[in-house]
Amino acid sequence: MKTKSKNLLKTLALLLCLAGSLQPAAAQFNLKKALGGAAKAVKAATLTDEQMTEYVKEYIDWMDEHNQVCPPDNPYTLRLDSLTEGLTDADGIPLNFKVYYVTDVNAFACADGSVRVFSSLMDIMTDEELLGVIGHEVGHVAHRDSKKGFRTALLTSALKDGIASQGGKAATLTESQLGDLSEALVNATYSQKQERDADDYGYDFLKRAGKNPWAMALSFRKLKLLQEEAGGAQKASKLNQLFSTHPDLDARIERMEKRATDDGIARPE
Repeated sequence: MKTKSKNLLKTLALLLCLAGSLQPAAAQFNLKKALGGAAKAVKAATLTDEQMTEYVKEYIDWMDEHNQVCPPDNPYTLRLDSLTEGLTDADGIPLNFKVYYVTDVNAFACADGSVRVFSSLMDIMTDEELLGVIGHEVGHVAHRDSKKGFRTALLTSALKDGIASQGGKAATLTESQLGDLSEALVNATYSQKQERDADDYGYDFLKRAGKNPWAMALSFRKLKLLQEEAGGAQKASKLNQLFSTHPDLDARIERMEKRATDDGIARPE
């Protein structure tokens, strides 16, 4: 496999991720930023659940189109499919998983149950550590944190120029609005209670699916190690988003380890 490129991709025409012994260099995660003058004042808007569903689908379709998605027979996809076997829904919300072949170290889940794991995160994490990250992200989906965050981002970023409703149907977002929305969502943060509740859901979610819930603590330990190893510039660029969404790692590690120990579950080798 060729060495992953560290250069920024400034165009939206991204190469497809190919299976086999040779693959194109991974791109940087695409957050297309809006161009032009100063942002206009936010226009108040009322979004129905139906409109929200349309916008979520439009957003994740746009993200999948403008980032390199590994095909079904790619080793990254095969590994993720194996890891997530049996993880079908989050509190009734169907889950679907894909890998973005990008240089950034991250993962995210959208309100519709779309979970996107970055190949560079898979490169540095064991299977158990990856499951912990996935469990936590799914927790935000199950508790509707992702839906609330999407609504907030939509109203404060993508809709800053205002939208129109066409017979109850959500207006199509422009490229710039979708880019603004992407940036707002990636930079969004959750409250400590939301993070704690997502941890607990992730623990129970993995346990119910027959996975070892020690994965939660192990994933946080890996994030802490990465945080300690990262230099200033590197941390600010490649890893900052991941750390900003997972604060208070020491307390969360201790809490998840205690749960697994109290449940009498053996820690993976």
